[in-house]
Amino acid sequence: MTMKKMLLIAGALVASAPAAAQTIPPHVQARIDRILKATPLIDGHNDLPEQLRENYGLSVEGLASGTAQRAHPLMTDMARLHAGRVGAQFWSVYISSDVTGDEAIRETLEQIDTVKRLVKAYPNDLALARTADHIVRIHRSGRVASLIGVEGGHQIGGSLAALRAYYDLGARYMTLSHFKNNEFADSATDDPKYHGLNAFGVAVVHEMNRLGMLVDLSHVSDDTMRDALKESRAPVIFSHSSARALDDHPRNVPDDILRLTAANGGVVMVNFYSAYVSNGVRLWTADHAGEEARAKALFPNDPARRKAEIASWEQAHTAPVATIAQVADHIDHIAKVAGYDHVGIGGDLDGIDVAPEGLASVAGYPLLFAELIRRGWSDANLAKLAGGNLLRVLRQAEAISASMKNEAPSMATLDQPK
Repeated sequence: MTMKKMLLIAGALVASAPAAAQTIPPHVQARIDRILKATPLIDGHNDLPEQLRENYGLSVEGLASGTAQRAHPLMTDMARLHAGRVGAQFWSVYISSDVTGDEAIRETLEQIDTVKRLVKAYPNDLALARTADHIVRIHRSGRVASLIGVEGGHQIGGSLAALRAYYDLGARYMTLSHFKNNEFADSATDDPKYHGLNAFGVAVVHEMNRLGMLVDLSHVSDDTMRDALKESRAPVIFSHSSARALDDHPRNVPDDILRLTAANGGVVMVNFYSAYVSNGVRLWTADHAGEEARAKALFPNDPARRKAEIASWEQAHTAPVATIAQVADHIDHIAKVAGYDHVGIGGDLDGIDVAPEGLASVAGYPLLFAELIRRGWSDANLAKLAGGNLLRVLRQAEAISASMKNEAPSMATLDQPK
């Protein structure tokens, strides 16, 4: 089991009631379709490649639709991508934070290869994109523009040569850390080591700017966020994070950093994971973990008794269920604090075990847009949310890279960071 799955598994225990049938009035659907035909809906983070590695031997077969029975159901397939009006997708090439050094590079290359094979296997549905213009062109062809995101700085194995190789292979963002601190950046879910970025981390950010690779601050500590925002010449992204003011989880973004992100020109792409969306789910999940620890301490040699104790606790403590309205609340909050130019969507689908009702697959995005329309969002702001903001950020990163074209590649190492 991967570290990502171990840390999310408690969330899977949040019992979701069967989602009620949700329909969108025809005139609202027509409006959504008009907006998403003109502007691609760009999702910042999907973990399908991880699922294919963990459960399906890296095979990309059988993804035309979700009708086939699977031992480990997926949230993503070609039919549901189209049903969700997805115009572009960043596919995460995640590996566990426990994997480091040369092994991390090998596994990352295998994940990149999975994305390449996925795109090749479904040429009528997907096409590889490397630039903002590619996204626009592929979207106009009716296919889903496919980009690559590296989900953790540990995946370069301390080597800027590996970072450059990933960029050449198509990676267009890297998350500076994941669940654990790495050689140069602190994580949001680990004890502080550097209190932000160390000197090599600063060099990593600079080299990413030079290449035109987006700096992704999901998963990083607040100090790492601040350091990266200070150092990056190009706008940053949070590929799959929500608003901490509404759900006090360290994976979410506090208001002061939302304002810094706006000043930087970046974008926060809202995550669908229920424990990052609903503070009630987050607290219930923590209480459930505590009850599991209590049962294990009291009955260390009696698994049947532990199971019964936990079941009794669950019966007395009904699990809350996150809603589309709560996801819309996060989007509204980020738009209010940072501005409509600085919010996007990064569902984290196939990387999470439980999602709000209606958003448990890539087919659900229109329901979210319908909720925002109900709240009075304009077409222009919905287009920014969908993908306009990310396209702007990517174009700005490309322009910054072009302005740095005369700079030599960095020779920084962990031992000699400058």
